[in-house]
Amino acid sequence: MRLSAPARRLTVAVAAAATALGGVLIGAAPANAGNPVTPGDFTGYGFDQCTAPTQSAMDTWWLSSPFAAVGIYVSGDSRGCLSQPNLTPAWVSHQLATGWKLLPITLGPQASCTTRARYLKQVRISSSATKSYANARAQGIAEANKTVTATSQLGIAAGSTLWYDIEAFNTANTSCRESAKTFLGAWTDQLHTLGYKSGIYSSAASGIKMLDDARVSTPGTFTMPDQLWIADWNGRADVYSSYTRDDGWMPHARVHQYRGGHNETYAGVTINIDSNWLDVGRGSRISREPTHCGGVSYNYPSYSLLRPGSTNTAQVKTLQCMLLHRGLYHGAVNGSYGNALVAAVRAYRAKLGWAPSDIWTRHAWVALQAEGSQPVVKLGSASAAVRRVQRGLNAAGVSNLDVTGVLTQPTVDAIKAYQGKLHMHRYGVMTPFTWAALGRGRF
Repeated sequence: MRLSAPARRLTVAVAAAATALGGVLIGAAPANAGNPVTPGDFTGYGFDQCTAPTQSAMDTWWLSSPFAAVGIYVSGDSRGCLSQPNLTPAWVSHQLATGWKLLPITLGPQASCTTRARYLKQVRISSSATKSYANARAQGIAEANKTVTATSQLGIAAGSTLWYDIEAFNTANTSCRESAKTFLGAWTDQLHTLGYKSGIYSSAASGIKMLDDARVSTPGTFTMPDQLWIADWNGRADVYSSYTRDDGWMPHARVHQYRGGHNETYAGVTINIDSNWLDVGRGSRISREPTHCGGVSYNYPSYSLLRPGSTNTAQVKTLQCMLLHRGLYHGAVNGSYGNALVAAVRAYRAKLGWAPSDIWTRHAWVALQAEGSQPVVKLGSASAAVRRVQRGLNAAGVSNLDVTGVLTQPTVDAIKAYQGKLHMHRYGVMTPFTWAALGRGRF
C-alpha cells in the first residue's frame, strides 16, 4: 500500500502494550470480547487509508458509499501513520457493530533489498542465510507477536485475519527473496499459534508473485498465508491478476486492490483511498430461506392487486400466510380471498392508519415486505432483511429481482431506481429513510 501523504498523516499514538511477554499480552482480555471475527464472510467493496478516518466520516460513508470494508494500519514501525488519533478500541467496536469489515494491517520490517529511501533507515528483514534465515524467521515471529498485542488491545477478535504489508522489492535477488519468504512464513505460523488467520498484502508483480510461485514450485517449504491481498491497479473490481494463477487462494481467499490513491466523496465527505474488491471467508452468503405455511412462496417478480374472489391463488396464499404470521389472519391458507382474509386486510390497514378497504393493493405489499428489522444494507450484505428489500422493490415495480438474500449489483441498481423515483439521494444503500419509505408503502 502507498505511504500516506502529509495530508493523510494525522497523529497521536496508539497505546503501547502493557504487560507482555515476547510482545504478546499476558492475562489481558480483549478490548471488546463481543466483537465479531473480521472480515468474516464477505464479497464486495472495501477501501484502505493510512490514517483511520473520523467516526463522523465512517458513519457518513456507511450510509452513502458502496464500501463495507476498510483497511486500517494497526502495527509496524515502517508505517507512514505511526500516530492514529481516531484508532481506539471504541472506534473498532463501533465500526464492527455498525457492520463494517475491518482489515488490520501491519507494516513492519521490509525486504532487505528494498530501494525505498524511508525503509533504508529502518529495520529490514535479515538476509543472512545462517541456519536457513533463522534471523528472518525470528523477526517474523516477533512481528506477529507485536501485531497480536496491538490488535488485542483494539479488540480485534481471535480468528480474524491480520495482514502483513510487504512493499515491492527485487525478487530476483535470491537472499532477499528467500529471507522475505522465511519471514512471512514465520509470521503466518505464529499467527496460527496465537489463534489468528494470516493475510499478506504486496505488489502483484513482486511479493504476491513470489508467494504464488513458491506455492506451486516448492510446496510445503514455506507456510502460505490464508488470504492474499493483491495490489494490481488494473481498474477491475474482481479478484484476478495477470501476475497470479487463477487457482491459488480460491475461492474466497483474495482481496484485490484495483485502484491506487485517489479522492472519493460521498454525502460531502472526502477521503483519499485505495479501492479494493474482497471475496473472503465463504463470500457473501445466507442459508436457505425457511419454508412458510407448508411451502408457500413469498417471492415473485411482481406483486398483484388482490380483491375478494381473486383467482390469483398463489399470491392470495402468500398474503394469508404473511398475515397469519402477524396474528391478523385466522383462516386456512387455501388461496381463497374470503371473509377471513377481508377482516385481516382491514386489520392490517388499520394498523398502518390507512383508510378501510377490502382490497389488497401493491402499496400494501410494499409496506408488508418492509416489516421487521431494518438494518442498513448495501452491496455485499446477506440477510433475511435483504430478501425483504428485494421483495419490496419488486412489489414497488422498480425491479424484477431474484430474491436471493444477497445484495448484489442488480439490487443496488433497484435501490437507486426506487430512491430516484422518490427524489431521494441515489446512494444504492438501504438507509433508514429508504426503509421508512418502503414501510409506508410508497413508490
